[in-house]
Amino acid sequence: MAATLLAIAGCKDDGAAAGAPGGGPGGGPPGEMKLPVEAATLVPRPLSATIIASGTLRADESVILRPEVAGRITRITFNEGEPVANGQVLFVLDSALADAEVREAQAMAEVTRTAVGRADSMAARSLISKAEIDKLRADAAVMNARAASARTRLAKTQIRAPFAGHVGLREVSVGEFVSAGQELVTLVRLDPIEVAFSLPETQLSQVAVGQSVEVGFDAYRDRRFAGVVVAIDPVIDPASRSARVRARIANPEGLLRPGLSARLALGVGAPRDALMLPEQALLQQGDERYVYKIVAGKAKKAVVKTGMRLPGEVEIVSGLAAGDQIITAGQAKPMMREGAGVMVVAGSDAATAAPAAEPARAEGDKVKPADKPATDG
Repeated sequence: MAATLLAIAGCKDDGAAAGAPGGGPGGGPPGEMKLPVEAATLVPRPLSATIIASGTLRADESVILRPEVAGRITRITFNEGEPVANGQVLFVLDSALADAEVREAQAMAEVTRTAVGRADSMAARSLISKAEIDKLRADAAVMNARAASARTRLAKTQIRAPFAGHVGLREVSVGEFVSAGQELVTLVRLDPIEVAFSLPETQLSQVAVGQSVEVGFDAYRDRRFAGVVVAIDPVIDPASRSARVRARIANPEGLLRPGLSARLALGVGAPRDALMLPEQALLQQGDERYVYKIVAGKAKKAVVKTGMRLPGEVEIVSGLAAGDQIITAGQAKPMMREGAGVMVVAGSDAATAAPAAEPARAEGDKVKPADKPATDG
């Protein structure tokens, strides 16, 4: 028993000596428990200021053609999916009744015009009263209006393309009776084509109309398409805290179709030095984002402001400095707290420098649970 007690006492003395004067490699008092953690040292590195977003293609112009008058289709002048010219007749409805109405209205207008001419001659000889002349002139105006209305109805028996574009798949056939407002076919303009996407409110100050954008598609992995921002919605969506943006892309080959998913990269500045931190090091409680850094062997909480993001990394705008040693794993343990002693696992500390000028995206504004690694969600 005496020998065992002496051996235990010797081990305690050795442990205290190894930590002198702070009681261990981490600098804590003798006998303090040290949490094993992984760490990384912040090193500035060039970062390309690029906003990454995803969107969906939409037609620059798109309309569903519908007849304004009812009638039976007598002719369809296009092939599905083909381009059509502005003003080209696409559907013709039976116009027999409309044509007869035009002839009747024109005949009545001619009768009233003749009556007005005869009345003017009689008025010059004071053979007719002014009231009678005014009534005849009013009747003539009514007949002329009816003739114009009949001609308009006749014109509406031909459905024309309101702009040049491509027609889709028609919903009707020759001989079918269609009612006013019934869907006939979709007409879209594919060149140019637009891509619609959203940006968080924190990025809007970096984007302007006329700004260049590079767009990629899963359907054409080996190609990149150039576009330009043409519109930014002035209203922020209160639910997502983002605004809708549209960019226009030239599409002379007709390769791009509405509905394709798109990946966009908007350059917003020249490369700059930035402090990038592994994303898993970031914690959040409420609206506050923070990390734990190591100072004299102890964990110290540092509230930070974040900026751009890369896959797995986030830019630190304020709250840290180059050379700070940041806990990247183990900081979410329940026993982690301000001033807790920590022990860096051998081989885990590495500078955060990486290849230069990588594109980055701005972070979202989602709120993460307390004491959980903060991510983009």
